[in-house]
This record gives sequence, structure tokens and C-alpha cells, in this order.
Amino acid sequence: MADNKHETGLLQRAQQLCSSREYCTSDIAARLEQWGEKDSNAISRIIAKLADDKFIDDKRYSRAFVSDHFRYQKWGRKKISISLKMKKIPEETISSALATIDEEEYRGVLRNIIETHRKSVKAKNRFDLKNKLLRHALAKGYESNLVYEIINSLFED
Repeated sequence: MADNKHETGLLQRAQQLCSSREYCTSDIAARLEQWGEKDSNAISRIIAKLADDKFIDDKRYSRAFVSDHFRYQKWGRKKISISLKMKKIPEETISSALATIDEEEYRGVLRNIIETHRKSVKAKNRFDLKNKLLRHALAKGYESNLVYEIINSLFED
């Protein structure tokens, strides 16, 4: 009975946490372990109950994660995908969430990142400038072929 009380307390604590913002399954599992639950079966039961009650949903979490990190941090698809994989989100869920990004908006954001960085970077020559712009965009998680295409279109003049 004491275990059931403990589990119920953890469930309520997790419900309260999940009602404040989106969490994925792995975040909640880690939090439950942090709170002292060592039994993997109990963690699975709590997570299943949270999912049944719609407190956690990895698909909903992935869509929110993609939207927030693209819109506010200006991350590219590769960096977003890697971050979601680290949170143990299934590949098909990641692909589905990434598909919600509008292609024209994606290209526009990348072009804006490159143009903004171009104004502040100091380079010895054109090759050095292109290299620095390329590394900056790749570090933000954008695909190399798209970055090359946009950088080359900026230097056509």
C-alpha cells in the first residue's frame, strides 16, 4: 500500500508538472528517476497513465518543439532532428513534425541568418567570408546543399 501511495504522489506531481508546459516521455521518465523512483515498472505505469490522460504526447511535444526551435532559436532541421533523437522520440514522429515547417519560410529564415551574419563577420577575402557564413549556418543545423545554394546566390553579383 505504501508503494501505491508513493506512486500516486509521483503521478500527481508529474500531472502538475505536465500541466504547466509540454514534456516528452523521456523527460518525465528522467524526472521520475530524479524524484527517487527506481522501479522501471512503476515509471512505465505512471507514464502510461499520463499518456492515457493526455498529459504527455510525444507527437504533440515534437510539433511544439519544432515550431519553437525553428521560430525562436532559428534552428535548422538537422539540429532539431538530433535534439529530438536525443529525447528518444521515434523517427517517424520527428519526420512528421519537421514536415510542418513551411519550405519558403525555412529558406527565408536561412537567407536572413546568412545576410545578418554577413554584416558582422570580418573576413580577409571572399573565400574566407563564404567559409565563415557556411560554418555559421551549418552550426545552426541547416542542410549543407541549401546553405551552399543560398550563399552562392548572395555572391552572384
